[in-house]
Amino acid sequence: MTTDKTPNRWLILLACIAINICLGTALYAFSVYVAPLRQILDAEASQVALAFSICTLVIPLAMIVAGKFQDTIGPRKVIFVGGLIFGTAIFLTSFVSNLYMLYLTYGILGGAGIGTIYACTVANTVKFFPDKRGLASGLVVAGFASGAMFSVYLVQWLLQHYPVQDIFKMFGVAYLVVISLCVTQVKTAPAGFVPAGWTPPAAAQGSAAPASVDKNWKEMLSDPLFYVLFVVYTIGCVSGLMFMVLTKPIALEVTHATEIMAATAVFVMAASNTGGRLFWGWVSDKLGRFNVLYLMFAITALAMLGMTQVESYALYIVVLVSVVLCFGGVMGCFPSITAEAFGSRNLGMNYGIIFFAYGVGGTIGPQLGTRIKEASGGDYTNAFIIAGCLALLGLALSFVAKKITQQRLKTTA
Repeated sequence: MTTDKTPNRWLILLACIAINICLGTALYAFSVYVAPLRQILDAEASQVALAFSICTLVIPLAMIVAGKFQDTIGPRKVIFVGGLIFGTAIFLTSFVSNLYMLYLTYGILGGAGIGTIYACTVANTVKFFPDKRGLASGLVVAGFASGAMFSVYLVQWLLQHYPVQDIFKMFGVAYLVVISLCVTQVKTAPAGFVPAGWTPPAAAQGSAAPASVDKNWKEMLSDPLFYVLFVVYTIGCVSGLMFMVLTKPIALEVTHATEIMAATAVFVMAASNTGGRLFWGWVSDKLGRFNVLYLMFAITALAMLGMTQVESYALYIVVLVSVVLCFGGVMGCFPSITAEAFGSRNLGMNYGIIFFAYGVGGTIGPQLGTRIKEASGGDYTNAFIIAGCLALLGLALSFVAKKITQQRLKTTA
């Protein structure tokens, strides 16, 4: 039974999902904004995409800082401040007249706001669900992913009636209102929280580490497992984040889709991102985190290499769904992997540090796609091949990470 001393963890989860949906409408729907931003700024796709890359690099930096504050003043205040930064950043993006202003508002300020919020919505919520880590982290990050799914057709319609600048104004104000309301339901997870009727089990072979591990950020950085997981996480983000920015341009340029078909591809991408976080997060609770990583990297490698032969819209959708489902799965599983590898006590800051891999992947993926395409006169083939080979490397490194984990389990036993 929930009392004043025992927060309703499901209500907190729902509030954090709603907050993350706001973040996702700005970040994962970026593909829809590329064309109008190129027009008003007279810029190349790679130059506009750099704003997205800057945003993904700033997000983990803000998460590290926010994770530290979360541990001292609690997640509610930190999320509120992050909401102010995020809403203001999107509102100010409506006034950009050159690329540098876009990089400052959407890239730096937007990334700072998203990272500040995301550090708390993910880490604090996972602490409330030690019995369902994979499911809980999958649900809360699925909220982030589903943002584009909720907004893509709305944005597409708004672009037909309003300039993109007015759309940023509308969304900026909406974000401020929604986040300020939802944050009132967020509570701090009690130390060592255990839900009623649940007994912590011994660590399973598929888990990332013995359950007794609880490392701070310095101890984590001195652990070789951190660096293996960091590279695995980075590679797991490259292909998915390439599609985040280029879903619509690839649909238009490679498959010659119509505008509405290209917008539908963005919706499918967002739905796959959301579904992947839910599905693979749940499966990882059953099969183990590393076993799921093997499957996701194998599927991604096959899909990206197969993308080199794709010309039809239908096949493109198949590849898009396959890759983004797996990207969503990586995002859904890694909060749990981090908690199991280095403990839950310092998860806010620790996950912020390892989440920097997302920023690195967000730089490599979109820039790889846009720059190779521009250098080759409009051909994405080499970008797809490189992304596929990286996925094979991620598969190999996942085996290395599991080997390290198994050795530790034997030592602990």
